[in-house]
Amino acid sequence: MAPSSAGLMKRVKSVLPPSGRHWVGNGFHVYPVFANKAFTAELSPWLMFDYAAPKSFPPTSSKLGVGTHPHRGFETVTIAFQGEVEHGDSVGNRDVIGPGDVQWMTAARGIIHEEYHSTNFAKTGGTFEMCQLWLNLPKKDKMKKPEYQPILAKQIPTATTSTDCSVRVIAGTCHGVTGPAKTHTPVNLWDIALPTANRPVEIEVPANHNTIVFVRRGKIAVGPSEKPHEVESQGVALMHRDGDILRIDPKEKDTQVLLLGGEPIDEPIAAQGPFVMNTHDEIRQAHMDFMSGKLGR
Repeated sequence: MAPSSAGLMKRVKSVLPPSGRHWVGNGFHVYPVFANKAFTAELSPWLMFDYAAPKSFPPTSSKLGVGTHPHRGFETVTIAFQGEVEHGDSVGNRDVIGPGDVQWMTAARGIIHEEYHSTNFAKTGGTFEMCQLWLNLPKKDKMKKPEYQPILAKQIPTATTSTDCSVRVIAGTCHGVTGPAKTHTPVNLWDIALPTANRPVEIEVPANHNTIVFVRRGKIAVGPSEKPHEVESQGVALMHRDGDILRIDPKEKDTQVLLLGGEPIDEPIAAQGPFVMNTHDEIRQAHMDFMSGKLGR
């Protein structure tokens, strides 16, 4: 992709290697991608990132996943790459997403939901791959009504200017192409395919935003050509805010990258379990509302 001739290259602040995997429920074997950086201003507006790498599941009649649990104060963004994810919540949404689809759930003042492998996928078995991102909400939106956006793969446009890079634009705008997700603050979420090894690409990104580059498959060198940083599969690069050109050099063919970007939310973060608010008093209130049955109504 052709960058602005006057652009400044984004530099790498740090690289986080893959963390050890753990189970979330009995259906999601995930890498905690952000590790100890989760819920910090350095990643804002993004909070947490769990990635379930490709894993084979045999056919079963059991429900695999996570049963009912609450959320308040943020959004969950679930992307299915292989297999199917089934969702149900306390405000009446029920949905199944398959390869390439996205669930964008705004918990806001409160929602209770469950997440499982779909019934059909569990019966047949197969390879399962997905990720879930937690995205913060500004204080003014944390107690608004919950929302739900089912985004099908066919609704996600692709930005491409060469055979060396194509970008599924889930949220934000890339090379003049705008994604379908409606966001509360400026956010970019791009699913990038780099089919050719050793063919660097340069992508325009907003200056002064946080930019996070996760390698889903393959290996890359990221940053200015004179000082690139290598990032292996399931690793992540955190970029400095200055600069508006991101240079990615894929070191293996068919490399897949997720780019997470956004305007930082300059507000305190208070996080505990399934709740993300601005103060610990608000966290305590969320717990009380859940225990009393008020949350999720």
